[in-house]
Amino acid sequence: MKIPDTSLSWMVEIFESLPDPRVERTKRHPLSSVMVLALFAVICGCEGWDDMARFSAMKRAWLETWLDLPNGTPSADTFRRVIAMLDPAEFHRCFVAWMSALAGGTKDKLVSIDGKTVRGTLRSALGKSALHLVSAWCAENSVVLGQVATAEKSNEITAIPELLALLDLSGATVTIDAMGCQKKIAEAIVAKSADYILALKGNQSTLEHEVQDLFAVARKNDFLDVAHSFHETVDADHGRVEVRRTWATCDTDWMLDAKKDWKGLRTLIRVENECTKDGKTTVDHRHYISSHTTADAEHLGKLVRGHWGIESALHWVLDVTFREDSCRIHDGHAAENFALLRKIALALFKQETSTKTSVALKKKSAGWDHTYGLKVLAAGFPEK
Repeated sequence: MKIPDTSLSWMVEIFESLPDPRVERTKRHPLSSVMVLALFAVICGCEGWDDMARFSAMKRAWLETWLDLPNGTPSADTFRRVIAMLDPAEFHRCFVAWMSALAGGTKDKLVSIDGKTVRGTLRSALGKSALHLVSAWCAENSVVLGQVATAEKSNEITAIPELLALLDLSGATVTIDAMGCQKKIAEAIVAKSADYILALKGNQSTLEHEVQDLFAVARKNDFLDVAHSFHETVDADHGRVEVRRTWATCDTDWMLDAKKDWKGLRTLIRVENECTKDGKTTVDHRHYISSHTTADAEHLGKLVRGHWGIESALHWVLDVTFREDSCRIHDGHAAENFALLRKIALALFKQETSTKTSVALKKKSAGWDHTYGLKVLAAGFPEK
């Protein structure tokens, strides 16, 4: 491959390591060229096979100066067939290695795990559920560390341990909403040399009530004989005032059964949000269990709040900027593999920091100026 920048040498190694699913007689284009071009097309705003083929054809003369295209640019059918046939496990293996390199390890970092349904993949007439993806998001580096596909949201409970098994989480704090508050998941996180913060809501009703009662009694008695920490923040914007209060305690010695069942359980957390807007005030509270050994309310409160970055910085951007929910690609493994291409593109946009603007405008800029598009592509390959 005729790479125009030595920093892109990682790209060759990553895509050339993928097993080619095609039979020999159909290999008119090198697999690495098809994959690089598919990724580059997504970076430049393409949303499907016809987009990719048209984009490639229009830029053929320039593409041939740095990409191996012995038989011209791939057709829409070639893009569809290759990406649909590509083994998602193998592609994910490459993806995990790549994103881990970008993240530079997870020590002292927040890794949020949550699921998202790709609604456009629903095929009711064929009896096929929409693709549901569970992702691990490293907030500090703005990269997805890995994803696992499942047919139903309810299967997140089984998908999360599969995802954890694929990742190096040493020194990280893993946050998961109430769906993932399971004993085996807590055990799996601790086995990965990581800490956890798990939300309590309904599915662990006994434990949730115990934690609620502890904080209710402690607050009533002004936390007499209950060692704890407290932190409060106040945010005001556009007539909306939000007061966020966090309490944390390591007073868990009385929870003999819970500590026996929940690996590493050491800290309990209560977060209270008081929001006032247009003269109306609402209050809600949530409770969490954690393996952190220090009940630092300020630090733990930031981690709890940081979990929702996976919604605003990942899922929202995939829907609004990449129009993921409108994508109706579903043949073979295409939906899962295309989702990885979108997540790689998002990570590369986040790594390209020379332009201080939104991902949406960066995507447009890449489409307008292929030199900038290459700059985005190169941002994802650390110098060796």
